[in-house]
Amino acid sequence: MAKKIGRREFIRTGAALGASMAVGGTILKNMPGAAWAAPAAGPAGLAVVQGTEAAAMTVKAVELLGGMGAFVRKGAKVALLPNVQSKHPGTFTKPEILRAVIKMCKLAGASEIACLSWLGQPNWDGAGLAQVIQDEGIGLKLIAREEANFKAVPIAGAAALPEAQIMKALYDYDLFINLPITKDHAGNKFTGTMKNLMGLNSPTVNRAQFHKPNWKSDPADIEHMENCIVDLNFAVRPALNIVDATEIIKTNGPMGPGELIKPGRIVAGVDRVAVDSYCATLLGFKGEDIIAIRKGFERKLGQIDLSKVNLQEVKI
Repeated sequence: MAKKIGRREFIRTGAALGASMAVGGTILKNMPGAAWAAPAAGPAGLAVVQGTEAAAMTVKAVELLGGMGAFVRKGAKVALLPNVQSKHPGTFTKPEILRAVIKMCKLAGASEIACLSWLGQPNWDGAGLAQVIQDEGIGLKLIAREEANFKAVPIAGAAALPEAQIMKALYDYDLFINLPITKDHAGNKFTGTMKNLMGLNSPTVNRAQFHKPNWKSDPADIEHMENCIVDLNFAVRPALNIVDATEIIKTNGPMGPGELIKPGRIVAGVDRVAVDSYCATLLGFKGEDIIAIRKGFERKLGQIDLSKVNLQEVKI
């Protein structure tokens, strides 16, 4: 059973971690080739909120981690990465979750907030997120897919992806918040925080290097893709992950349409391995069943064992 901790302890841990990340992000930006590099395994605070109102659940999950001010300092420039792959139910980050995160960032004193993507305007319109962005008056930066718009980031000790190609626009921001939806995937059977970072990597690289010819069926090709995902997570570091696990597809992912299940949860935390390990259980897996989660743990990206995670679960 996951360890429960007191609210005060959780807030102290989150505040300290958030402050170090905010400062670290600025330092790393001035180090060529090192910006946004992922840290080794850190505190595995995990907040899970169950309910029916996604916006209120999102706010509560962040509160359990110490509040958005623990991650977004006053004056910070914040990049957001929701999932807008498809408009089918259970395949994209809900608009009310994005709206709640934007409002919390504003209250924390962010000087600039923007969503970044190499996906086109129709994706944002179809998912209903473009309207939220317009209503809240933040930026939507749609990055053309040309090579010049991406920065080469070498990955030391890579298993399959020696170099990422990260969108240059990300480096204009002090930190970014990862806003995936967890769901089925045709190849590895799971999408979560780690895989969502492909939305910052060049789509040309994603297609050519992550996806071998039989990525949906050949175990070796699937493992290659999973290794690429883990490698990528050593090139990019979210300050915070907030996962939509309210209504998700269990089949025919990641685009859908597919069989819908309704876990009714928002899952938030810094440790991507811990967050994904929890989200995998919502789809009927253990963390170790998913290659990327297991390898992320083995490579010290985070904690896979939920009994060792500082987990706080509430219903609202």
